[in-house]
Amino acid sequence: KLLVAAGRKANTSALDAGKAGIKLLKNGGIEINEYMQSSNPDIYAAGDVTGQDMFVYMAAYGGKLAAKNALESNKHAYSNAAMPAVVFSDPQTAMVGLTEAQAKTKGHDVKTSIITLDHVPRYIAARDTRGLIKLVADKKTDRLLGAHILAPDGGEIVQTMVLALKANMTTEELANTIFPYLTGVEGLKLAAQTFNKDVKKLSCCAG
Repeated sequence: KLLVAAGRKANTSALDAGKAGIKLLKNGGIEINEYMQSSNPDIYAAGDVTGQDMFVYMAAYGGKLAAKNALESNKHAYSNAAMPAVVFSDPQTAMVGLTEAQAKTKGHDVKTSIITLDHVPRYIAARDTRGLIKLVADKKTDRLLGAHILAPDGGEIVQTMVLALKANMTTEELANTIFPYLTGVEGLKLAAQTFNKDVKKLSCCAG
């Protein structure tokens, strides 16, 4: 089997953007600032036409900000720092925050943990242990920076990490959070514990 991922391109070729004083990016997207404002201060843009964060929920988020900023003189900045992304493969691939490489590029002293699903009770019980959970954190502050999940229900699990990143949680705080036993999301707790413990040696629900 061969998978070809060619990506997407903003459909702006027929807009004649130059006549409106709108600058375009190399990928054809409309260049905008953090307030969704184009190079023409009277024109705002959101969604796939900007050539970035091509997810329907980010388009809705950007559209809301664009409308508010057009009416309220740029008071609402766009942020994708805690943007979840899901690929509905089998198992699902989900991610939020920084990758290990991105974190290093941004100057973080990085630490990571990886736990395979054969150490998460839910997936052992379901007899489907394909996948893993990887957490990225700052070694000095212990603050969580990102998560990458390959699991049958990865798209559901990732939202917990969205909240963890928005709350600036540390790996220790996540590891000490109570999660219900025999759930996929419990894998996040185990992944956080993996920074300092060998979870293979822990008994059921051990803290």
